[in-house]
Amino acid sequence: MDAPRSEIRVGLGWDAHPLVEGRPLVLGGVEIPFPKGLQGHSDADVLSHAVSDALLGAASLGDLGGHFPPGDPRFRGVRSLELLRQVVEMVKREGWEIVNVDAALIAQEPRLGPHLQQMKGRLSEAIGLPPTRISLKAKSPEGLGALGRAEGIAALAVALIAK
Repeated sequence: MDAPRSEIRVGLGWDAHPLVEGRPLVLGGVEIPFPKGLQGHSDADVLSHAVSDALLGAASLGDLGGHFPPGDPRFRGVRSLELLRQVVEMVKREGWEIVNVDAALIAQEPRLGPHLQQMKGRLSEAIGLPPTRISLKAKSPEGLGALGRAEGIAALAVALIAK
């Protein structure tokens, strides 16, 4: 008898939003003390968006905007960590197990290192993975381009799923 086939897939997610006055800065479901926040239809949490897109991409389920259109009033101001929870359910309904997630935040300001453990904890809860299977780091663009001028924040994520 043949051994059961297994399949693994990798997905890549990326997101960026400009920083603006008058909004809270939310990253990985954590509100970061800073005078500016990210502009967007939801809470504009670029980290949660990038992880969601990585998971959706790995499962060939499209992208975040396709499932939660930015012009839809139902998603105005929604917590992106809640959208991530829904994405996890979509991926699991297709029979996939989430193996691990690796993500990077790219920001000149604010310094994000002191908040990484709390963000990792929130992602761990939302995805249903132990923190040891989530990697999160903050990188500086070293003054290069719009991110280096502190005009916005970006995030990259990779997710591994298996059946």
